[in-house]
Amino acid sequence: MKKTTKKSKGLTKEEIAAMKERIQELNADEVDAESAVLAKIAKMPELDRSMGKRLHAIIRASAPALIPKLWYGMPAYAKDGKVICFFQDAHKFKARYATLGFSDKARLDEGAMWPTSFAVKQLTAAEEAKIAVLVKKAVS
Repeated sequence: MKKTTKKSKGLTKEEIAAMKERIQELNADEVDAESAVLAKIAKMPELDRSMGKRLHAIIRASAPALIPKLWYGMPAYAKDGKVICFFQDAHKFKARYATLGFSDKARLDEGAMWPTSFAVKQLTAAEEAKIAVLVKKAVS
């Protein structure tokens, strides 16, 4: 076995913060969950905030059965307690784009390979329509 000389620096500040947020989320109840999601979105920088608000509206309209909740500090939407999709703002991990992701509980299966996350830099009517279709399919 080859030894590595590179020393792990451990978790980043952002990863540690996400884990701490997750512990708080596990203690939250469903009534407070949507308020917490909206409050989290409201704290995001402007571009992420406007995308988060729009995605929240699209997801709620496309799949009313999904329950908003925080998941590792991100707005997420769950069915039967299991996260189906989530929004990771670009600012959270200093990325150049936001991410709309789907968990393995989402029913997006298409053959032997399919996408489970999408980079989002802007929401136009075309992207919004695609997202609505994906969310409906994910909960079907």
